Amino acid sequence: MGARCSKFGLCWWPSSLNSHVPYSSDLEKCEESEKMRLPVFREFSLDELRIATSGFAVDNIVSEHGEKAPNVVYKGQLEDEGNWVAVKRFHKSAWPDPRQFLEEAKAVGQLRSERLANLIGCCCDGNERLLVAEFMPHETLSKHLFHWETQPLKWSMRLRVSLYLAQALDYCSSKGRALYHDLNAYRILFDQDGNPRLSCFGLMKNSRDGKSYSTNLAFTPPEYLRTGRVIAESVVYSFGTLLIDLLTGKHIPPSHALDLLHGKSIQMLVDSCLEGHFSNDDAAELVRIATRCLQYEPRDRPNAKALVISLTPLQKEREVPSHVLLDIHHKTASPTRSSNLSPLAEACSRVDLTSIHQLLEKVGYNDDEEIANELSFQVWTAQIQEALNCRKRGDSAFRSKDFTNAIICYTEFMESGIVVSPTVLARRCLCFLMNNRPQEALADAMQAQVTSPDWPTAFYLQAAALFSLGMDSDAIEILKDGSSLESQCQHK
Repeated sequence: MGARCSKFGLCWWPSSLNSHVPYSSDLEKCEESEKMRLPVFREFSLDELRIATSGFAVDNIVSEHGEKAPNVVYKGQLEDEGNWVAVKRFHKSAWPDPRQFLEEAKAVGQLRSERLANLIGCCCDGNERLLVAEFMPHETLSKHLFHWETQPLKWSMRLRVSLYLAQALDYCSSKGRALYHDLNAYRILFDQDGNPRLSCFGLMKNSRDGKSYSTNLAFTPPEYLRTGRVIAESVVYSFGTLLIDLLTGKHIPPSHALDLLHGKSIQMLVDSCLEGHFSNDDAAELVRIATRCLQYEPRDRPNAKALVISLTPLQKEREVPSHVLLDIHHKTASPTRSSNLSPLAEACSRVDLTSIHQLLEKVGYNDDEEIANELSFQVWTAQIQEALNCRKRGDSAFRSKDFTNAIICYTEFMESGIVVSPTVLARRCLCFLMNNRPQEALADAMQAQVTSPDWPTAFYLQAAALFSLGMDSDAIEILKDGSSLESQCQHK
């Protein structure tokens, strides 16, 4: 992507071009920023959590954290802060000792990492035992891996999940919390940016909220079957089963998976839905790591730190934001939203594509007069007429929300070379966004600005494209530029 030029003739390069997904040393910096971002762990009153969850309403029960009866997780919104939280309410038979519950919750609540859905509070009132954690809005790994609706989980995201989970376990181990109960695909959640995180609920130990592992013995670490105890190596075994899940897109018992691995049938093991969109070498390495994790003897399994070291080189798309890999709309609340933004600026700040479409349709062509003046000096030809017909067909497709055909028609109009229309560029920009092609959208918005330097719409559309690319700081800056320009135009 090239430099952006402002109306003052100054150019800048988006700072996020050199940004990357944090992996090793960068993760420590992220953990420090996470400590500053999140509130200090505190005890909530039962009334606070009852209000937050609308009286523990059935409509607020969520399955994102993979909890099963008798324990229930609710989505709630804190009244004083407005933040969304996940509230786990234990069955009355769990945690009979309130002091033990509080001590354990406070210990887990000291952890702060961008790889965890962090615990921010608890409540111990009479027989009530509740945990309060960050709410993760984009569901579980189980949903995206096993129960997807439109497309399977991308290979690069599967590799990212494996690394982020290993980093989460390594972080917890470094803080003296190596044990994790019932590690499975329900315990991995996706945050507002599409980043995978490990639920903090599984870090609570010595509770009576059910067995540490699923009743399906096929997925239980061998030593747990022998002793009934969870050790750090048991968590690594469960990590190995998750690697098999990521490879296959199915919940295959480790024994069956190992039989396939021993037969060197990697192609049979990899999820057929990926249809060749994966690296054979990376798949082979993931198989090797999974095999080590699933060793019968605990001492033969790697630790979490070794897993991080093994999985880091497999990350080939570090610069691609997680929300792009997860194929979710990324809506970032801009600091400028408290200002009096115009409806279009507001819609672009939220990447609300439906609203942007409605507003662009109402605006129409602000450059019709300029186009007419330019064409009046040209000899009218069939080529000119056909180009204008292409534009009309593009407008018709745009109005009917046929964005793919609109792109085709607008492109034919632009390639005619008769005239450059910023309105056509703006409309094609939105069509690209609707088709999940933010890079092309950004190019159109930038060209629209060059063609019409005093048109705020071009700035706003650049912001929407930058938000879609995960370049939030640059998007916020150009949103401010467009708002400032619009304010100046209104006062002329």
